[in-house]
Amino acid sequence: MDPADTAASGIPGDLAAPAAAPDAAAPDAAASGPRAEALLAQLSTAEKLALLDGDTPFWAGMVAIAARDASHRRPWPAGRLPRLGLSGLQFVDGPRGVVLEGGATTFPVPMARGAAWNPELEERIGEAIALEARSFGANWVAAVCVNLLRHPGWGRAQETYGEDPVHVGELGAACTRGLQRHALACVKHLALNSIDSSRFLVDVQATPRVLHELYLPQFRACVEAGAASVMSAYNRVNGVWCGEHPQLLEGILKRRWGFAGFVVTDFIFGLRDGVAALLAGQDLEMPFRMVFAGVLEEALADGRVPAGRVDDAALRLLRAQLAVPAGHHPAALRRRADHLQLARQAATEAIVLLRNQGPLLPFRDLDSLAVVGRLAAEPNLGDRGSSDTRPPPGSVVTPLDGLRAAAAQLTIRASASDDPAAAAEVAAGCEAAVVVVGLDWRLEGEHIHPGDIAPVLRRIPPPDWLLGRWPGGPGGRRRLRRAWQPAADLIAWITGHATPRQGGDFASGDRTDLRLPPRQVALIRAVAAANPRTVVVLMGGGAVLMEEWRRVVPAILLLWYPGEQGGHALADVLLGRVSPSGRLPFGLPTSTDHLPPFEPRAPLVTYDLWHGYRRLGREGQRAAYPFGFGLSYSRFEFSQPVLDPEPATGDGALVLNVTVRNAGPMAAAEVVQVYLEAPDLEVERPPRTLVAFTRLELAEDERRHLRLAIPRRRLAYFDEAGDGFRIEAGLHRLVVARHVEDPGLAVEVTLEGGWLGP
Repeated sequence: MDPADTAASGIPGDLAAPAAAPDAAAPDAAASGPRAEALLAQLSTAEKLALLDGDTPFWAGMVAIAARDASHRRPWPAGRLPRLGLSGLQFVDGPRGVVLEGGATTFPVPMARGAAWNPELEERIGEAIALEARSFGANWVAAVCVNLLRHPGWGRAQETYGEDPVHVGELGAACTRGLQRHALACVKHLALNSIDSSRFLVDVQATPRVLHELYLPQFRACVEAGAASVMSAYNRVNGVWCGEHPQLLEGILKRRWGFAGFVVTDFIFGLRDGVAALLAGQDLEMPFRMVFAGVLEEALADGRVPAGRVDDAALRLLRAQLAVPAGHHPAALRRRADHLQLARQAATEAIVLLRNQGPLLPFRDLDSLAVVGRLAAEPNLGDRGSSDTRPPPGSVVTPLDGLRAAAAQLTIRASASDDPAAAAEVAAGCEAAVVVVGLDWRLEGEHIHPGDIAPVLRRIPPPDWLLGRWPGGPGGRRRLRRAWQPAADLIAWITGHATPRQGGDFASGDRTDLRLPPRQVALIRAVAAANPRTVVVLMGGGAVLMEEWRRVVPAILLLWYPGEQGGHALADVLLGRVSPSGRLPFGLPTSTDHLPPFEPRAPLVTYDLWHGYRRLGREGQRAAYPFGFGLSYSRFEFSQPVLDPEPATGDGALVLNVTVRNAGPMAAAEVVQVYLEAPDLEVERPPRTLVAFTRLELAEDERRHLRLAIPRRRLAYFDEAGDGFRIEAGLHRLVVARHVEDPGLAVEVTLEGGWLGP
């Protein structure tokens, strides 16, 4: 193949390969099957049941979390059986890097990496996170969140990659592949988990078409990429809790998709009914011995749970545990130079330039620069929920740090506060100004409402010291539970009537007001009035509406939560060392009226096909900045796209050919996006849907021929009557575009109608 060509996967062939790693082989559950079956035959019933929940007792674990910050101290163990040489599964969280204290690399949040549109980079980040997790003794990493951003006010927006299932699925699958080279990947949260403030009570209603077209494809992509585990969600779907949902866990995940791994609950409060959960396909409750431990022994003895289901769950867990490569991983793997470089590259590629009048950027030949705003000088890595990382003191490069390090010859005057008058005074005395504003953990993030977990607390087990003194056997344990129940009810009542903490780490939650705080808007206006050459740098994980101020400044860029190297990345882009290449992973509307209804405390909500760019397109509303949008310091030219001449029938992918040329003044990256305009004859379809994309780096005047494979399922809709995907007969248009609202260049193809299967 000509080195200028690109593989049919859509990933440029000349990108660097992932870094070498200590392990010779990736985890392979299939290869571990025979040994797992042999081990299963040696287990007692009690040992099989012990595999199905975390190894930490509930009360000791809760005390450790509350008093010793246990979630950031060590991995959570499960499945240890020393007599058979099983050291267990060791779980750690890590969407932006390993959350344990001890020097792990903090990467940009997944939403920032979603803005990079770079699956190859995401795979390398997944591999780096897995290696660093292994250095802490962990072998199972929950770094892949592929819940769609249905509404940009979701508090955990930062943990996913965006609003589109193809885009999110490609990046989630890439991270999965990287993780699985050295550890077990955990993909979360199945399914429809995209409201945080009511996640323990909300019932999300969705039709099969909505599920299979929008909210499940990205999970399927991760399963097909080799994910070892999938985490169920807290919420309900169509009236059934996800942790005990037979259609989602057994019917779709295990049977329809052929998932051979294991299903784990979301942590602590992920189960209500242990018997129903196990029968539905749940395999492991984490991180404590809790609901499963309280009911399964008795349910197995009286026949409510068949022995075969226990064996199936235990076998899945044994296969996964045996598949992890053995070996010591030294602490030197943490914060390696190549991992820090990955963090810097990701932060750089994530920066989205939204506005550049003049153009003002890049800065050239400046002698003085004002850098203002509280967030310019503070580490701002994301929320303080389960994905919170703990970088070493002094390791985070803030925007102010990065600019000072990059431009020693430049006089930088700083005002590290949001005081408009002080900032305006500083800005007025400089040639240009940078205002850093946006969101932090106080304004968005993971949320726990104490009253919502009260029903789960009614199922908490008795303290360990009481268990040790009570007569054993199912009958004795049953009597103990009855005796203990009034105490559990009292704990649940107290929790249910507690007032949510204000100002605590979990107090932020979802946002219904997507504007900046008034003080930050006043800061922008004051600086822009004092200095016409003002750049606004926005931080955060979710959307910020800008209508009240975006036209008063010549330049705006999104920095997101950029990880520990974000300040260096910002300096590289502002000073023109690198052209900005991020593209929006969600559309920024002009009004919240253009978004789906969103009530964070709603007990019942309906999800349909219409959110994000699909909703804007259907209603004829133009975005302030559309999905896929981003400016560059260079410019690109596209040839007329052409499809391969083979008949577009059967299950084979369509292959689209296009040549891209960098016609601008500097090396830069472009994100080539392909959208489908479907016939819209049999059912209503969105005006456009993303079906393929690739990112490529081009030198000045370089051109590259791309071959983009488009799986046929991405052209289909889900036919509920036939319980499968169906291609509409007729004319389909494929549009190569820079963003979803770009007219682009189209190629037409007439397809025969037909079924593609489940």
